[in-house]
Amino acid sequence: MRLDLKDRRTFSAGRLMSSFRFAGNGLKLAFLEPNMRIHFAAGTIVSAAGFIFSLTRLEWCIIIGVIAGMMALEIVNTAIEKAVDLVTKEYKPLAGMAKDLAAGAVLLYACAAVIIGLIIFIPKL
Repeated sequence: MRLDLKDRRTFSAGRLMSSFRFAGNGLKLAFLEPNMRIHFAAGTIVSAAGFIFSLTRLEWCIIIGVIAGMMALEIVNTAIEKAVDLVTKEYKPLAGMAKDLAAGAVLLYACAAVIIGLIIFIPKL
């Protein structure tokens, strides 16, 4: 259903609350995924290490950004996988590519997150 421009510009508290409910439901669904639980556990461990090693404000900002980015990217990856599965259950090369590319993005970000973590935590050992 397409909204006209006027409808899209109209603010309403009800629309805003609905958007937050949908987003909250998306987060709940994400935490049912095994990979999201792994990222959450890793983020919890890194956060605990941050308290133990007394990170600076800047380091906390970086760590929080990296953790949130990792989890957000995992949610996008999961959404892509679910959308591809919805379109086709049989193997299609392009569908496989879409899933592999999304997973590759998660892997790349995870590697960068580990490097950033090492840069922040190794000097504190």
